[in-house]
Amino acid sequence: MYQTDIRKQIFEWLTFEKLKNSGILVYLVLLLLLFIAQIISPGFLTFDHMSNVLRQASFLGIVAIGQTLVILIGGIDLSVAPVITLANVLGAELMAGHNSNILIAFLAVIAMGFIVGFINGCGVHFLKITPLIMTLGMGSVVIGIALLYTHGAPQGSSAPFISFLSNGKIFGIISGVLLIWIILSILTIIILKYTVIGRYIYAVGTNVTAAEYSGINVGMTKIGIHVVTGIMAALTGFLLVGYTGTSYLDAGSFYELNSIAAVVVGGTSILGGDGGYFGTIAGAIIMTVIGSLMTTMNMPQSGRQIAQGVIILALVLTYARERKMK
Repeated sequence: MYQTDIRKQIFEWLTFEKLKNSGILVYLVLLLLLFIAQIISPGFLTFDHMSNVLRQASFLGIVAIGQTLVILIGGIDLSVAPVITLANVLGAELMAGHNSNILIAFLAVIAMGFIVGFINGCGVHFLKITPLIMTLGMGSVVIGIALLYTHGAPQGSSAPFISFLSNGKIFGIISGVLLIWIILSILTIIILKYTVIGRYIYAVGTNVTAAEYSGINVGMTKIGIHVVTGIMAALTGFLLVGYTGTSYLDAGSFYELNSIAAVVVGGTSILGGDGGYFGTIAGAIIMTVIGSLMTTMNMPQSGRQIAQGVIILALVLTYARERKMK
């Protein structure tokens, strides 16, 4: 009788819904994708290649921290790509290739991300503008500022230390940007799972009215989350200067839809209130692996776009959790 109960509990735990809720399913999909990639492109799973994949995934993973949080509160942020671009060109020009300029460049970039996020949050909460429209409009303003600031011709270059963080390996073992991602990931997961702030985020995403009646400051929560999203996007743009060595006006284009896809593929409901960053980590790696595999196969850009879209749709339809309309 006791053994029967144990088998029943194991069977229930291994059901599709349980795997989805635990966040394990997305990692099983990631393992399957890596296995397929190795078959299609022998050598894909070598240490050097996977180190490069994880390094590239780090940039997406960092911006996806903010995107996860804003989606958890029932919003979405379409301004992350322009913020990444402005941070990229601003950081490169202020650093101008010198380590002595890193601090001022970093502070300027973070301040920019803070301001953009603050304006987004105020617009969403106080002006009741739909997050999609507010962040899309703000994104247009930000990219316009980037064009005006650079006159269409970005200048500047990365400081050696930032180039090392983005391309080198600390003690010859781990990429600096990957280490930054790991630290930020741990902090994000702890905050979401074990702090009052995390409970506020899920409460606001689940039911705003109920959250207000329970005494949660919904306005501060929304504004704070948008500020974090802006800062994470700005940090990504700043680190990308080190990755490429310079700046360019298309720096953020890859990260807008891919950051959203990483979150949804990771199992977070696009309607808010359900999911978490643990799944987004795997989602960011999945999106990067797909892109890397397409590049390895020398697939043309048109084919890559189509294939990537089909794969994302298949993954989302397979396991991304959709909550009922509130």
